[in-house]
Amino acid sequence: MAFRKDSFLRRQELRQGQFLNTNNLPAIKQTSRDESYTIGAEFDERPDLLAHLLYESSNLWWVFALRNPDILKDPIRDFSAGTVIMLPAMDTITSLIGSR
Repeated sequence: MAFRKDSFLRRQELRQGQFLNTNNLPAIKQTSRDESYTIGAEFDERPDLLAHLLYESSNLWWVFALRNPDILKDPIRDFSAGTVIMLPAMDTITSLIGSR
């Protein structure tokens, strides 16, 4: 089984095509290029839409949850209007997933 290079599952260990029931999710560390962002009503419970706007790929919705694990426990329901999160810089994401 192969995952796209922008999938957070691409580094997961498989045995006979099955997940091992553990996640080794990458960490997105804080950098000086990160920006504070208040989620607007148009992105309420839609991290995919914000990812598309900022990173030109709705598939990168998961970067918000990995960069803000204390704020976004549920990456969809906690992605609510008025919530302040940190946005990772595009070069941070590119180094995480490789060039797109």
